Amino acid sequence: MKLCMIGTGYVGLVSGVCFADLGNDVVCVDKDIFKINKLKKGIIPIYEPGLSELVKKNYKSGRLSFTTNLSEAIKNSQVIFICVGTPTKKNSNAADLSQVFYVAKEIGKFIKSFKIIVTKSTVPVTTGDKIEKILLKNAKRKNFSVISNPEFLREGDAINDFFFPDRIVIGTSDKRTNKLMHSLYAPLLSKGAKYVNSSRRGAELIKYASNAFLATKITFINELANLSEKIGVNIEDISIGMGLDKRIGGRFLRAGPAYGGSCFPKDTRAIVDTAKEFKTDLSIIKNVIKSNENRSKILLNRVSKLLKNKIKNKRITFLGVTFKANTDDMRESSSLVMIPSLISKGAKIKYYDPSGYKKDFDKFKNISFSENIKSACIDADMIIIHTEWNDFKALNFKKLSSKKNVIVYDMRNILSPDKMKKDKINYFGIGR
Repeated sequence: MKLCMIGTGYVGLVSGVCFADLGNDVVCVDKDIFKINKLKKGIIPIYEPGLSELVKKNYKSGRLSFTTNLSEAIKNSQVIFICVGTPTKKNSNAADLSQVFYVAKEIGKFIKSFKIIVTKSTVPVTTGDKIEKILLKNAKRKNFSVISNPEFLREGDAINDFFFPDRIVIGTSDKRTNKLMHSLYAPLLSKGAKYVNSSRRGAELIKYASNAFLATKITFINELANLSEKIGVNIEDISIGMGLDKRIGGRFLRAGPAYGGSCFPKDTRAIVDTAKEFKTDLSIIKNVIKSNENRSKILLNRVSKLLKNKIKNKRITFLGVTFKANTDDMRESSSLVMIPSLISKGAKIKYYDPSGYKKDFDKFKNISFSENIKSACIDADMIIIHTEWNDFKALNFKKLSSKKNVIVYDMRNILSPDKMKKDKINYFGIGR
């Protein structure tokens, strides 16, 4: 099929490249000519394992192209995916849909024959209805079908998630459109993915409900970790014992810092805002948001306690600052809360992250980026493992730090407490 992906951010670029790899002709559109020119040269704007190779392969084959010419891309495509950002509005919990609606207006100008318009971006319930109204101002109803097809890609695992999905969700009541979308995803369905055809509003809500539930699991286990620390129980035993129940499952039951990233924070806020619009109280999700916002404060209090409330002039190293491993995404990472707080109390911060230097910390003093793990840790009083990169799972802390009494605070529980004890390292984990 001939596909058009509008927006070359995380969702649009990954989905477009993977669709091309399945044999479709895909054009990725973006108004940023600088980004488009870089993509044509194989320069990727995001950090995602395996993506660069797929872009180069499919661009070279001719199945993948990049352009700023929206009208031409729409004219030559059967299916048009809207993949632009839906961040939280300033001073609000609502999703900012300005980019989605702008794209819808532009699409409406160029529809001359039947097109399937797909919202791939995460959007609140009724957004598809609004897109349809916008399109009708310039296009005939017979020439388009607006559907919802939410993405379920995890940063760092996006390519694998695309090719081996749990489910494909298509929100449409139009039989013709449903048949075409089923055909588009046939190569993935043949591998065992489930095909879910719901109403358009249903598909929009499935995405928000899924993210809100996963955020709830993370918050639940984080709160239990707080209790575990007080009563001398290992939270990992609790996670395993719970997760073996098939009704619960072990995924997302790993205690650690507050959840962050491009999805969970904004999507939990947005579903609460949508519920408010429809006069419904999502009290559980509200409390998840509140608990997550308080998470960094709890971890900072423990940092202070481990340093005997003497943070001033302490040298603290952060290993990893992104919200999770295998991504360069800093959006709502808990490091953006913890590091400034420690600096304000007089700490001197070094950080190392495999994805590189972060401009997010440029406005702060007493913080520096280290080019390697050794230079980051050499004079540290405390080493905080903030992100679960594989690079940090087999470190020799005796050789890393020149200080005999260095404290290792493992916020991801990726190290063995027994090994740390054997090596006589002052080691502390989460919920241990």
